[in-house]
Amino acid sequence: MPEITVQTEQSRYLDTLLNLYLGLPETPYQASPSDIRLACGLYQRRITLETVEAALLLASVRRLSRDPSLPPLPPIRSLNYFLPVISEISANPLSEVYIHYLRYKLESYGARNRDSK
Repeated sequence: MPEITVQTEQSRYLDTLLNLYLGLPETPYQASPSDIRLACGLYQRRITLETVEAALLLASVRRLSRDPSLPPLPPIRSLNYFLPVISEISANPLSEVYIHYLRYKLESYGARNRDSK
C-alpha cells in the first residue's frame, strides 16, 4: 500500500518559503536550523508568503544591481538577512506589477549568469 503524506498548512508554508530562499542567487544550498526556526516564526506571525517573496525578490535585485565598482558583498548565509526588507514590505506592500518586474529582473540575471558559463 502506498504511503500517504499529509502536508499541513505550516509545512507547505515552510517548504515554499525555504525553496524561494534557497533558489535565490548567493544563498546557501540548504537551510540551517536557524533558517527553519525563523521561517516557523514568520508563519506564526502570519507574515504572508506573498510578503516574504516580495522581500526576497527586492533584496536580491538590490544586491545584484549594486554598482559593480564596489567591493563584492559576501554570500548570504542566513534568512535573517532578509528580515529588514520583510519589515519594509509588511509596512509598504509592493504592487503586483512591481513584483512581476522583480521576478523578471532576477530571471534575467540568472539567464545572464548561465550564458556566461
